[in-house]
Amino acid sequence: MRKRLLAVGNTKVRSDVPVASPRVNKASLYFRESGHHHQHLVRRTMTLEPIRTAVVHPIDTDSLLGAIEAAKANLIIPVLVGPASKIRAAANQAKIEISAYELVPTEHSYAAAAQAVELACDHRVEALMKGSLHTDEFMGAIVHEEKLRTARRISHVFVIDAPCYPRLLFVTDAAINIYPTVEEKVDIVQNAIGLAHILSLDCPKVAILSAVETVSPKIKSTVDAAVLCKMADRGQITGGILDGPLAFDNAVSANAAKVKGIVSPVAGRADIFVVPDLEAGNMLAKQLEYLAGAQMAGIALGARVPIVLTSRADSTPARLASCAIALLLARNANG
Repeated sequence: MRKRLLAVGNTKVRSDVPVASPRVNKASLYFRESGHHHQHLVRRTMTLEPIRTAVVHPIDTDSLLGAIEAAKANLIIPVLVGPASKIRAAANQAKIEISAYELVPTEHSYAAAAQAVELACDHRVEALMKGSLHTDEFMGAIVHEEKLRTARRISHVFVIDAPCYPRLLFVTDAAINIYPTVEEKVDIVQNAIGLAHILSLDCPKVAILSAVETVSPKIKSTVDAAVLCKMADRGQITGGILDGPLAFDNAVSANAAKVKGIVSPVAGRADIFVVPDLEAGNMLAKQLEYLAGAQMAGIALGARVPIVLTSRADSTPARLASCAIALLLARNANG
């Protein structure tokens, strides 16, 4: 009897389980390459000029270090906006030097968000990056500034590097729109498709998620899915292939779809996962992060500048990936 190694999180443990044959599982290869897809995004930016980015209220070590590491990776030129004494204290605690970077002092987090938006409106920065403040406070300043708005509704996309999935996984919207209407979901879908195009997916497959695969008037998300798919059929949503409603298992597993008799160009091959509401999306994304070892990147779309919208608990690699996406967005828009 041979012993095999089982991967649990990022740890390998021995198990006295007989192994019939030494098969190679492709998913396990991806599992051992956590962050592989995000690293590829960072490499794509190597020939691009960094973007001036207002880093809003970076008063803790994680948010400040993420911005400085992104600067060292030539992704951004940070403009630190917030209480100067607290930013310098965070720098001292992290033992990093920030004297080379512009610091715009403000009294508190609300003023920092407002000041950063003003910098963007005046074209003094090309992107915004959330530091150590609440998302609603950060986004509130952006949403209420007409100069930064476009015809599209602002929405958020998690660009997820899940070790067991063979491609990037986009989840939207899990951070901004709480209970979006079907009209709002049109913009949410179109924003995500546009991002996928910039990240080299010519025709992304879009799964409109629900708890079931059939349309039921009792479950609003299934009706929304049917409407969105018909709108795509009529050219009201373009650039991707939509299908739904699909449960999450059918969206990621061709075998699960086959067992349930689902014939679909999206099932088992989805790139973009459109969730029913913010609660469902946030729980899905956080479960992938904390239970499946996925690495997260976050970006808000629909404004005139890219918005790096990361969690205060995000790691430096997640912040680097988010900045790389913002850089690709900004340079594509300028090109």
